[in-house]
Amino acid sequence: MADRFAPKPATTQAQHLIVNTDTAKAYRAVRELDFTDIRGPIVGAAMWVRGLPERWHNRKHGPPREPTRMTLDDMEHGSDWVILGETSGSEIAAGVAGRFWKPVVQWHHVDASEFADFDEPGFGKIVMSFSVRPYGIGSLVSYDIRVSINDTMSTAAFAVYWKTVSPFVAAIQRATLRTIKANAEHPAPENA
Repeated sequence: MADRFAPKPATTQAQHLIVNTDTAKAYRAVRELDFTDIRGPIVGAAMWVRGLPERWHNRKHGPPREPTRMTLDDMEHGSDWVILGETSGSEIAAGVAGRFWKPVVQWHHVDASEFADFDEPGFGKIVMSFSVRPYGIGSLVSYDIRVSINDTMSTAAFAVYWKTVSPFVAAIQRATLRTIKANAEHPAPENA
């Protein structure tokens, strides 16, 4: 599915993890994932550092509202992220456009129906997809991030940014997959 929305990405980064449960439970854990539950020392440090410019920029307006919950559906209804497509039970993709390589990110809302064709100069697109496939007696969960940039100057700026952040993005991807694995293998009683 990511191929449809980011066919020629400037960069791709994928992480995979084997989950010891069937694909239905693994996919339910993907769909119910609360991104605010993702933890880890590198994750916390990366999010804190990435938020510094915005906190400095917003210092006159008080602290921004911290979300108490952030699922894929919450992202679609409370941010510029959009669900691009879903093959129920096996894959979901979400995307966002903006100038995310800037110190203070400048998001640009693009409807899902226009996302694949969006190519306004000065902006890039992030496509985030999760897929679940049978693997032995369990499941293979994949987390794929693809970034497309629409012009040469922005591509150069993004390349510098990506050299710095890509290890942290990979750490966040791995922590996300560990959270999905834990939720799938040991669901909360109401989700069991």
